[in-house]
Amino acid sequence: MVAIPSRHKSLALLGGVLLAQVLLLAVQIKRDSRGRLIRVWAVTAASPFERSGAWGIGKVRGVWTHYFALQSTSRENEALRIENDALKLTIAQLQSRAAEADRLAALLNFKRQHENVPMLGARVIAASAGTASRTIEIDRGERDGVYRNMAVITPDGAVGKVIETFRDNAQVLLLTDRDGGAGAMLVDSRIQGPVGGTGEPTLMMKYIPTEEEVKVGEKLVTSGMDKIFPRDIPVGTVMEVKVGTPFKLIRVQPAAKLDRLETVIVLLTQTPVESKTEAEAQGSQTNGQPGESGARNGSGTTPAAAVKP
Repeated sequence: MVAIPSRHKSLALLGGVLLAQVLLLAVQIKRDSRGRLIRVWAVTAASPFERSGAWGIGKVRGVWTHYFALQSTSRENEALRIENDALKLTIAQLQSRAAEADRLAALLNFKRQHENVPMLGARVIAASAGTASRTIEIDRGERDGVYRNMAVITPDGAVGKVIETFRDNAQVLLLTDRDGGAGAMLVDSRIQGPVGGTGEPTLMMKYIPTEEEVKVGEKLVTSGMDKIFPRDIPVGTVMEVKVGTPFKLIRVQPAAKLDRLETVIVLLTQTPVESKTEAEAQGSQTNGQPGESGARNGSGTTPAAAVKP
């Protein structure tokens, strides 16, 4: 064991005595309202450790709390996302039902306006998948009085003709099919010519001589010459005119939305349908009197379109 020199022992003893005296004085001396001096020293010495410990514990507690808070927020966000998706689906379904209601209302209104024309509403239940043929299938057939070569239309315009019939359904060839078409007439110039399909969404008016004047934007209606469609059913609008030899190349935008058919009307007769002008229709509804080309139906109300005998 290493011996401690007596001189060092004396210094250690002196230091211990001085420290004891300082502590005794600190115990006895008071610092105003803060208590005895030794307490002040102890608090001052311990404060950095307390602050460090409190800071560390606060950080750990904050991380722990935020972890669970984030877990809860994540679950809430997932629940909100699921609810939002469900609401989007509900909105889409409601919009679809509203659109269907509008279509059915348009069909009903059309039938009411032409009460004397035998017609039958039908729903499209299938459509051709390829581009080689443009046909649709409807849920009406021979049992409902539907037969080949009957005209199919919508309130917007001509759609096509029935080419095959079965007991409960029928197949319709659209105007835009390469084998589809109808007799047509330009409204302004009264020039007549067949309109046929090209396999594309548009139609072509054929056999119009180059010297004839045809304007872009001019309307076309059925001429009745094909013995399928009655006269004056809207066919489309001229969208492009090119000079050809010996006939013009006239591209037509169909009046009916042939690429999104859901409900159609089968005309059970070729009785021509004459449409009123918008002003005449409004005047008839307001005054209760038919226009010059109008006629009252059996209920005493004036339809928006009259039927020629």
